[in-house]
Amino acid sequence: MLRPYKMFAPPFAQQAAIGIAASIAWWTPSAFAEETPIADVTTPTVSPFDSRDYRVLTLENGLQALLVSDPDADKAAASMNVRVGSAQDPDDLQGLAHFLEHMLFLGTETYPESDAYQRYISDNAGAHNAFTAQQDTNYFFDIEPSALPGALDRFSEFFLSPLFNADKLESERNIVHSEYMARIRDESRRENDVLNQLLNPDNPTTGFAVGSRDTLANPPEGEATLRERVIDFYHRHYDANVMNLAVVAPQSLDTLEEWVVERFADIPDNGLSVPTIDVPLVDADTLPRYIERQSLQDRRQLRFYFPVPDPTEEYRTKPTQLISHLLGDEGDGSLLAVLREAGLADALSAGVGRGDGNEALFTISISLTPSGAERLGDIEATLFAAIEQIREEGIDSWRYDEQQSLSEQAFRFQQHGAPQQEAMRLAMSLSRYPVEDVQYAPYRMDGMDSERQQVYLDALTPDNMLRFYSAPDVESETVSPWFNTQWREALPNRQGQALSGLALPEPNPFIANDLTLLSGQDERPSVLVDASTFTAWHMQDARFNTPSVEWRVSLQHPSASYSAEEAVLNRLLASWLNDSLNESLYPAWLAGQAFSAYPHARGITLSFSGWRDGQTPLIEQALEQLKTAHISPSEFERVRYQLQREWRNAPQASLYGQASRTLGEALLTPQWSSVELLNASQRMERQHLEDFRQRFLKDLYVDAMAIGNLDATLASEQASVIRDALTPRLTRDDIRELTPLAVSDEASVLHPHSNREESLVMRYFQGRNQTVEEQAMISVLAQWLDTPFYQQLRTEEQLGYIVNAGYLPLLEAPGLALVVQSPDVDSATIAERMDAFMDMAGERLALLTDEALAPHRQAVHDRLRQRDTSLQGMANRFWQATALEEVRFDRREQLAALALEVSAEELQALWPSLLSQQLDVRFNPGDEPSDINAYREALSPLAKTADVPTTTTD
Repeated sequence: MLRPYKMFAPPFAQQAAIGIAASIAWWTPSAFAEETPIADVTTPTVSPFDSRDYRVLTLENGLQALLVSDPDADKAAASMNVRVGSAQDPDDLQGLAHFLEHMLFLGTETYPESDAYQRYISDNAGAHNAFTAQQDTNYFFDIEPSALPGALDRFSEFFLSPLFNADKLESERNIVHSEYMARIRDESRRENDVLNQLLNPDNPTTGFAVGSRDTLANPPEGEATLRERVIDFYHRHYDANVMNLAVVAPQSLDTLEEWVVERFADIPDNGLSVPTIDVPLVDADTLPRYIERQSLQDRRQLRFYFPVPDPTEEYRTKPTQLISHLLGDEGDGSLLAVLREAGLADALSAGVGRGDGNEALFTISISLTPSGAERLGDIEATLFAAIEQIREEGIDSWRYDEQQSLSEQAFRFQQHGAPQQEAMRLAMSLSRYPVEDVQYAPYRMDGMDSERQQVYLDALTPDNMLRFYSAPDVESETVSPWFNTQWREALPNRQGQALSGLALPEPNPFIANDLTLLSGQDERPSVLVDASTFTAWHMQDARFNTPSVEWRVSLQHPSASYSAEEAVLNRLLASWLNDSLNESLYPAWLAGQAFSAYPHARGITLSFSGWRDGQTPLIEQALEQLKTAHISPSEFERVRYQLQREWRNAPQASLYGQASRTLGEALLTPQWSSVELLNASQRMERQHLEDFRQRFLKDLYVDAMAIGNLDATLASEQASVIRDALTPRLTRDDIRELTPLAVSDEASVLHPHSNREESLVMRYFQGRNQTVEEQAMISVLAQWLDTPFYQQLRTEEQLGYIVNAGYLPLLEAPGLALVVQSPDVDSATIAERMDAFMDMAGERLALLTDEALAPHRQAVHDRLRQRDTSLQGMANRFWQATALEEVRFDRREQLAALALEVSAEELQALWPSLLSQQLDVRFNPGDEPSDINAYREALSPLAKTADVPTTTTD
């Protein structure tokens, strides 16, 4: 990838969804002038509830472009998917496709500056990125809609006139190497590195995709230079015929068509076609194989890989879907339920992955308990017993019909995600499926193909298996070449004993029947119940065209975070509730009803998401389980082990994540570190949890919110169910608040508890108070610093791959964070470079005018005013507002308006105070962790208001 997303923005989330209406080809030759570069126009299949307009263009040069006009969108986005990836890397330059991806961002003939594209995107409230996969390279961005033509100007030039800037060749190679080193301890990449040694070496997808300084080194004198090889790769593999473009924007289809044709019709047509692979992914003669590899995390995993035909082109019948569904089922009698009952596993998944268009791997992944790690043979025997049960009992047509019905429901009421994610998904889909099915393909199920199902079932045999066990205690002298993973061949276990109790699932009783859309629409939540012990809000919504409802119920208890022991018990209770309902509510999840409980500083939140029809019984079941269900010893041990595993693995997590947690532990109270939670959990017994549950439920204050396609009558009925079941007795004033603390007046340095091998500096500058005005000013300042910081410390100084400047609030406490993570530059040097940058930024700030600041103010405003792209996202945003002391549902709009009023003079006055309120989180390999408690206990709460008016300087 070129650049990580801003670390300080919550990741977007979205469900893939598909359309249903028949496709219509409407283009006729007379519709365009004779010289049109458009060869064909098609309208894809879409949902009857999808109000957006679609058009697929096939240009004369071979490029396909999917245009989506969404008048409600407040962002425009585009994604170009090129059907070329690391599989096309030459043997002597592994990582070349990825390196090319990086080089395209560094200037074109029309826009030669190396940051021209990035700066334009950032200045117009946008974001950009790219990734290189085995058979694809995808480039994407989003931006304020009025700036879309300029963005497309710059974007299209990647594929028309890249400069392959010689001055940036060495620095970008260092960046690629930094990216490699930032991922070198990633468990999935470590496993994939070993897997590549076991697959067919002649298959081109088994190479080293990322690249490093060594693999991308300059060739010997007399041979083509690295730059020449990059240019040659570009011209040999990039042309319009292997490109698929998607654009999602509020402009009309005709306008989007004009812009796209004008800018992309001249991409060269060199007659290329999408590369295909006909070499087997696995050499069948090498199977079965039993492999063990070392994990860095305290986690035991067992995977079974079976080579099968790649089912992508069979998307109309999906012959693997039912097999995946039955093996991955989590309900009563399922493979996972039987393994959980025996204390051998705590999670399982099944499905097809690692496809290359010719072959793929059907994979069953099982997360093991320590007991499960001792009984691999029994687990294997139970898996094959489950497969044999499917063979013997057959796959009844009613099961396919049930899956088909659920797929149709999901597609009919799809919720579109953020435009950027939509553009990425659609560009990828356009590259895989016929244009008419670009939306419908992932959920299309025309009818069961029993013969093809049997082909895949026949491949799931012990003789066609690669069994892959991962654990921290595996040791070997054999090490994988790129991610340094110890691995070894193992002998087959003795014949295992299959566990009893397997049963295929019954018909799903949770499938919704009433999917009527109610038409009412509220602008924001309003109070439904206002009692001293129970507050409920309600908002009826129809804008997402789905008969779904999001309920959030916060169970707040005074001692939920009083001590590390109480915090552990709070987490155990939430985890137990999820675990104990797993089998019984799994069919509900399949049918579109989801439940989860998650802990927080004040207690536990219960989250209910799904169809309006049938949600009340789900709420009743979860509350009854919480109140009265028996906490068995096996359930207690299982959830305690899962939490302890998480806390033990914390030092191996991403270094940026560890730094963020350290910052939160230092500046928010009450907070408890992973070490403190782990130590406290060792003292916990089942009876402690039972006692805590009784204490917890006895003294509660409850907040609740219902947002979605339900009226006030139903919301009131469900709120009564919740209130009557929980009988809260406390008031909001009885609940301890999570409090932001003011940074020490003396510049301090804290070290996280980490086992990572990179260096990092997270420099945090805290605002003077928690007012919304202060939040607006620091948000604009962060926007102004973002691109220069990235350009200077990453592009110019090459300090590392993860480089970011951004707004980082801790609850209502505003702050600015600078982050650099490096594989080979120590934290002291990084800090010195940050000092130099901030000195330079101060000089620039002193000369800043309101006119120059205007686009940054506007970018913050536009980002804050982005519409919600899913019901769940909107519900979460409003729900978070209820946790604040002053509940305001227009806080985002208030902040956006204030951002437009921020002046350069105000930022100049803010700057000295911001520099004086600094906290560094730094790490070098081997650093001893700091005493965070000692630092936190010396701090006072950050002021909520401005004590004196903001002053200015001459």
